[in-house]
Amino acid sequence: MRTYAIKYVELAEQHAEKMAKRWAMDVQNNVRTKKYKELEEERIVNQGIKFYRNFSKMFADDKISEGALKYFRDYAQDCFNLGIPMSEAVYALILLRRHIWLYAEFQTIFSSGIDQRQALDTLSRTILLFDYAAYEVTKEYNELIKKNKGKKK
Repeated sequence: MRTYAIKYVELAEQHAEKMAKRWAMDVQNNVRTKKYKELEEERIVNQGIKFYRNFSKMFADDKISEGALKYFRDYAQDCFNLGIPMSEAVYALILLRRHIWLYAEFQTIFSSGIDQRQALDTLSRTILLFDYAAYEVTKEYNELIKKNKGKKK
């Protein structure tokens, strides 16, 4: 991994709590994630911290690892158990990604002195990771919905 990407993932890991608190405030006040307003702030912050602390492990692998896919399935199960609709759980992922990027910009790791190719590679890798996340979360939600329907009969 290049120096720039290392700074990027270290930022998420080292500042996980700060980023998670900002994300929690955003997700609780966003019109697209209404269910989060009903949840305990600490519960939401912990969800964000868990993600940001695992981000470096997920980001560093050449291919999306089974561990990363499991993390996103667990995220889906957690959201499902909290009664968060699938659309809101996916949008919360989008906000997690946005907060990584915004925090990195705030910390000026996207300065003009960096290799633009490294910045593009890092952004592409982040987008790919979240594409897989959205896929796994929706797939897991569909499985949970099917199981839940079977239990209600």
